[in-house]
Amino acid sequence: QVQLVESGGGLVQPGGSLRLSCAASGSIFSIYIMGWYRQAPGKQRELVAGINTLGSTNYADSVEGRFTISRDNAKNTMYLQMNNLKPEGTAVYYCKANYYGVDYWGQGTQVTVSS
Repeated sequence: QVQLVESGGGLVQPGGSLRLSCAASGSIFSIYIMGWYRQAPGKQRELVAGINTLGSTNYADSVEGRFTISRDNAKNTMYLQMNNLKPEGTAVYYCKANYYGVDYWGQGTQVTVSS
């Protein structure tokens, strides 16, 4: 069993920055394939960024160049640094871990981008 807890969400003005964290427990973090997803009101959940066990990353086109995903295996934690946030970034952000083909989700953290 894998447990995930997100933190770091909040209210930020357009152009501002936030850093989300996802703390994991339950097994060997270093072999989880991790990702950040978001779901805006009335929309489907979408992939924001992913990072594999070797540290290779991928990003949605909408956040490329503004968001950075990273992981610290020693701390069992994944991060999402979000810069130059836009109002369309308002959503609940979820972290996901894939462990031997099974997906585990956190409870989500709200990010609101508004002036």
